[in-house]
Amino acid sequence: MQTFTAQQIHWPESAESLRQKVRNLIASYPVNPDPAKRANCWAVADPNFSRLLGEAGLIGMTWPREYGGHERSSLERYVVLEELLAAGAPVGAHWIADRQTGGMLLNYGREEQRRRWVPGMAKGEVFACIGLSEPNSGSDLASVKTMAHRSGNRWIVEGQKVWTTGAHFSHVMIALVRTVPGSQRNEGLSQFVIPMDAPGVTIRPIIDLTGGHDFNEVFFDSVELEEHALVGQEGNGWRQVTAELSLERSGPERYLSSTALFLELLRHVGPDADEAVKQLVGTLAAEMWTLRMMSATVAAKLSAGEDPALEATIVKDLGNTFEQSMPALVQAAVDLDLASGAPLARVLGHLLQVSPSFSLRGGTREILKGIIAKGLGLR
Repeated sequence: MQTFTAQQIHWPESAESLRQKVRNLIASYPVNPDPAKRANCWAVADPNFSRLLGEAGLIGMTWPREYGGHERSSLERYVVLEELLAAGAPVGAHWIADRQTGGMLLNYGREEQRRRWVPGMAKGEVFACIGLSEPNSGSDLASVKTMAHRSGNRWIVEGQKVWTTGAHFSHVMIALVRTVPGSQRNEGLSQFVIPMDAPGVTIRPIIDLTGGHDFNEVFFDSVELEEHALVGQEGNGWRQVTAELSLERSGPERYLSSTALFLELLRHVGPDADEAVKQLVGTLAAEMWTLRMMSATVAAKLSAGEDPALEATIVKDLGNTFEQSMPALVQAAVDLDLASGAPLARVLGHLLQVSPSFSLRGGTREILKGIIAKGLGLR
């Protein structure tokens, strides 16, 4: 298997112009005055900002022009993503559609599905959510109970999904459901495109510790779908969804969710910080740089036409550990009143509450380590 090192990542000639384009766009957009909104920003939805990115050609960058994309490389897309995340831009509305749903439809979807949904995603006007997790299943993705059965030339969906990020503003869901009654584990599963305004779809909010509304419960009560709502082959859902999860785990968001905290720490302590804080800053910077090169390696492999599923999983696991540990490290190193309202206090207080979830989304540590062990031939 070919591997990439930091020295072998050849950043495209367009990298600097793309960085400047993103920075100019962000500078021209009204900034949310709450610094906490710049942390974990890929969960902060702003449809107007997403449309602005779409107009600028910064969504669907690697997709074919035929479907509204721009046929840029994975490394060019990576440059744009890290600029957006480092700045804390509100990219949550289009994030899932751009990261995985559009690509999944291009890989497995029917032509009518691609024509209907993908161009709008590239414009930043069509948003997507993922129907995977279910009640009482924990991290056991294969224990799907939501069912779909044929009724003439239609499919009828019954069941429930939970922890569905962005369902309340999404236009479409790609749902993993069981199409073979009595099938076990990852057998008999299929994926469907479900319009969120379809009769029988009910969305109920889940409010988190911070009062935020990212998650939802989604109920399917005899939801009727056209026969062509099936994505790919019936019964092939497990293979399709695991390929989709590789895309979910591969991006720079897996180590940049706490970048706003690092930047506010630098502003707060200034150049005359005590030695312990300087050591912490150096350690965090070194770890962030290492993770950046590892994450960029994944993008380089994608650009080379390789499948970096194992590498993406490793980056996701290490990146989550890094961004999840940062709030506690900063709290221990800096004497700070979290109720003060200072920018560092706002970001730190927010991340102390939400960062425990970082190691759950996209697969828990236990699941990831099992995937890594299998990929390395250890199980």
